[in-house]
Amino acid sequence: MQTLGWKEWGSLPQLGIERIRMKVDTGAKTSCLHAFKLEPFERDGQQWLNVYMHPHQDSLYEHSFQVPVYEQREVTDSGGHTEVRYVIRSQLKLGKFDQTVELTLTNRDTMKFRMLLGRQAMRHNFMVDPAAAHLLGE
Repeated sequence: MQTLGWKEWGSLPQLGIERIRMKVDTGAKTSCLHAFKLEPFERDGQQWLNVYMHPHQDSLYEHSFQVPVYEQREVTDSGGHTEVRYVIRSQLKLGKFDQTVELTLTNRDTMKFRMLLGRQAMRHNFMVDPAAAHLLGE
């Protein structure tokens, strides 16, 4: 079992994201990824998304990718606001961890972190040291 700090660096290689800073959030059930624009379309009878995001805080650099929709789900944020979000699945590399995780998509432009790592992704693989940061390296 690996120990994480309250913030870590990881990658989502299937989405073309080599490096993303994430907040480890034991209060969130599902992991969440920033997306400022979503364009749904159909491919071979399946729903897909064009996803546009700023992978780095305080940067106007835009990254986009296409991904199949896994499902749509109602999610309640920490402020008590509920919204229906697209859910995608993607490979997450975080230290020795290399597995597929579910990610909800929402606009996090005003947040410090472009990704939250939720309990579902951590449940069998990690312990969290809330006093530490970047235990897996920068």
